[in-house]
Amino acid sequence: MNQLILHRERLNLTQKELSEQSGISVRTIQRIEAGDSPKGYTLKTLAKTLGIAENELLDKNQQIAPNTQVLKYINLISLPFIILPPLNIIAPLVLMYSKKEWTNIAKQIIDIQIIWLLASAILVVLSSFSKRVLGDDSSITLIIICIAIAINLFIIFRNAFEIEKKGRLYISLNFSLI
Repeated sequence: MNQLILHRERLNLTQKELSEQSGISVRTIQRIEAGDSPKGYTLKTLAKTLGIAENELLDKNQQIAPNTQVLKYINLISLPFIILPPLNIIAPLVLMYSKKEWTNIAKQIIDIQIIWLLASAILVVLSSFSKRVLGDDSSITLIIICIAIAINLFIIFRNAFEIEKKGRLYISLNFSLI
C-alpha cells in the first residue's frame, strides 16, 4: 500500500481533508496515491502536513511503525472486564477512539473480542441444553464459562506478547467486523 495512503489513514483524513490542510490539490493527492512520487514543494508540504519526514513518503517499502504501546493498552484493557462481556468490547473501542488509533491491528483486537463474545454466548446456551440430555448437572455451564474465560485470557496475553515483540497480532481474523 502507498505510504501516503497509510499516513493519511493513520490520521483519519480523507483526500479532501488532506488537500484542504496542505493546499495540495485533491487530484495531485490521488496521483501520488496511485503511484506517482511526490517531488519538491508537494513532497515537503505533504510531509509537513502529515507530521512525518519527507523520506517516509518516498520509501515505498517502509512500513509505518504501529504505536505498540497504545495497541497493548487497547488489547489489555479487556482484562478487567473479561467477566462482564459487553464491557470487554466497549472499553477497547472507547480507548481506540480516544487515542485515535484507527489501525487494522486495533480493529482486529476488537473484532476478536466480538467474535469471542458471540462464541462464548453460543457455548453457554448450548451447555444449558446439554443439562436436559445429561441430567441436572449445573457444573457443565460453569465449566464452559471457566474454559471460555481461560481461552480469552490466553488470546489477550498472547496477542499482547506478540504486539510487544513484533508489532502485530499472533491470533487474528481474516475479516473485519468494524
